Amino acid sequence: MTVQSSALYDIPGPRAIARHRLYGVIALLVILALIGWIVYMLFHTHQFTYRKWMAFEYQGVQELLLRGLGNTLKAFGWTVLFALPFGALFAAGRLSDHRVVRRLSTLVVEFFRAMPLLVMIFFIFVALKVQPLWALVAGLVLYNGSVLAEVFRAGVLAVPKGQREAAFALGMRKTQVMTYVLVPQANRAMLPAIISQLVVALKDTSLGFLITYEEFLHAGKLIATNLDYDLPFIPVVMVIAPVYIGMCLLLSWLAHLVERRGRRRPSMRGGPPVARAEVAMGLPPSVQQ
Repeated sequence: MTVQSSALYDIPGPRAIARHRLYGVIALLVILALIGWIVYMLFHTHQFTYRKWMAFEYQGVQELLLRGLGNTLKAFGWTVLFALPFGALFAAGRLSDHRVVRRLSTLVVEFFRAMPLLVMIFFIFVALKVQPLWALVAGLVLYNGSVLAEVFRAGVLAVPKGQREAAFALGMRKTQVMTYVLVPQANRAMLPAIISQLVVALKDTSLGFLITYEEFLHAGKLIATNLDYDLPFIPVVMVIAPVYIGMCLLLSWLAHLVERRGRRRPSMRGGPPVARAEVAMGLPPSVQQ
């Protein structure tokens, strides 16, 4: 019989395995009990009666929800469109060899990362008198773009130094090193963190209802405040929450799909990136090992 070992932890023995299984069963029972209690309370407060759900049959309510969902996706789309270039620009600034550019970029990134998102949105909306959509988008771009800047910078720095040194030894300029060597290799490591931050940005679009932006949550609030029965927010939340969860799961699925495709062997059409860069610069091809 071979003895299993691990550098991170000791392989549990029979007693530890039995104890872990017991903990798992207890945790599962607690979770099931909690879910059962929530379902019981929903039935006990009559949340599934037809009277509390008939409002969603009206065409006006459905159009209000669809319009709110469209506004949420619009704010999210503009946020992604501006946040990714913002993050890439200031990540490049933080990696710059020029001290002034590097320090200025660091100041911008650290300031907007530390500033509460809601404060930025309110300041842009109230002090600068910007329309609700663009006040929301500006706040989301400044915050999420600053976080993405750190993600991009960390991904580039995670590439082994030998890759950078080899590229410079070939005579490539820093821009070419970043474009053809560092960024393509860092993309795979950065992708999960980028998608996670985009999921955060999607959920943060719900802050728009605080500045009267008619997004999905704002539409749900309008519906709930016009219903004349007890606890009107619960059916609305039960409609809105699955939609948010579905959109976040869709983003996660897309990230998993892109990551899985990235793990496949890249096409060698036209040669590897470094070889293509050498040809573009007029350098002789690298000696194949």
